[in-house]
Amino acid sequence: MEKATAGKADGSPLVGIVMGSDTDLPVMSESAKMLDKFGIAYEVEITSAHRSPARTHEYASTAIARGLKVMIVAAGGAAHLAGVVAALTTLPVIAVPMATTVLSGIDALLSSVQMPAGVPVAAMAIDKPGAINAAIYAAEILATSDAAVARRLDEYKEELARSVAEKSARVRLQYGKK
Repeated sequence: MEKATAGKADGSPLVGIVMGSDTDLPVMSESAKMLDKFGIAYEVEITSAHRSPARTHEYASTAIARGLKVMIVAAGGAAHLAGVVAALTTLPVIAVPMATTVLSGIDALLSSVQMPAGVPVAAMAIDKPGAINAAIYAAEILATSDAAVARRLDEYKEELARSVAEKSARVRLQYGKK
């Protein structure tokens, strides 16, 4: 699938989607789908705060030099990956808490919202809704300096409103109200 790219003429990525394992990919692919919808170029990386700390350090500390503007990070368990990435870059970091433990993502959600002062991480909802919202939030950040992305966001919001109106009309018909 060919992507329209936002922000950079050469099509290089503006958003990094980072996860600790390929088992996070089914959820994090939702971020990729939304970024595709908005025409935003991204890259996907697997690195672990615990199993590959040097790789994580290299990836996060070079993100700005590579042209990234926002990072979306799968946050499992104690959400260390999101925190470590946020500690290593000044880019906005958006955590997607993953439902990978017996606590169904509550642990990752709480860890994401309890980062220490000075290491901010934006926390989304757990799993698929969070992955979708993380991409929308990344688009909103990019839209502050990219009119094309802002326009696509406006169109998306209008599409959401139309969808609600259509559903309402169907329900009213079903229950005899006009």
